[in-house]
Amino acid sequence: MKTRLTLLAATLVVGFCISFISHPKADGWVSIFDGKTFNGWKVGDNASTFSIKDGTIMVAGPRAHLFYEGPVGNHDFKNFEWKAKVKTMPGANSGMFIHTAYQETGWPSQGYEIQVNQSHTDWRKTGSVYSFQDVKDVFVKDDEWYTEQITVQGKKVTVRINDKIINDYTEADSLSAPGRKDKRHLSHGTIALQGHDPKSVIYYKDIMVKVLPD
Repeated sequence: MKTRLTLLAATLVVGFCISFISHPKADGWVSIFDGKTFNGWKVGDNASTFSIKDGTIMVAGPRAHLFYEGPVGNHDFKNFEWKAKVKTMPGANSGMFIHTAYQETGWPSQGYEIQVNQSHTDWRKTGSVYSFQDVKDVFVKDDEWYTEQITVQGKKVTVRINDKIINDYTEADSLSAPGRKDKRHLSHGTIALQGHDPKSVIYYKDIMVKVLPD
């Protein structure tokens, strides 16, 4: 009887754990934030900048970056899409990084930043491939949820806001091509969310990834 009870308990525990594992939807999208914990994510310095509030990731505090380190795609993406519902508060600045790598301190030196900014003093607004192909127009309002979606395919980065394409960037074949400001390039890597400064407050939820064929 004791053995049977032990097996039953183990089965219940396994079933409970499986119920919390994210599986791909029919369209290939996989949730990578459970709304309750930072399981699968890793932050460098200033970890208190990121917290969980009402099922969202709240970003508020000094410069910090939250990197995805979970099992989906072995957190090493080449061709992929990722999207999140985002809400910025007035004056906020943030970013969604692609093809980056975990860093303990500082601004990420690898990968591109896709800007999140409606009203911060930085003129590069939401959807900019930061400093490479920037967007000056504002397409959404602060304090309202919107969807920011990034598609990386080969040398091309496409940014959509609420399903509308607002930026279509193609990387130059040569890192020394005219107009390139540094040596960042598309290759592969993880994704990250940015905490920019203590005055910026941003919320993220429904964070999802879809791995695309090479």
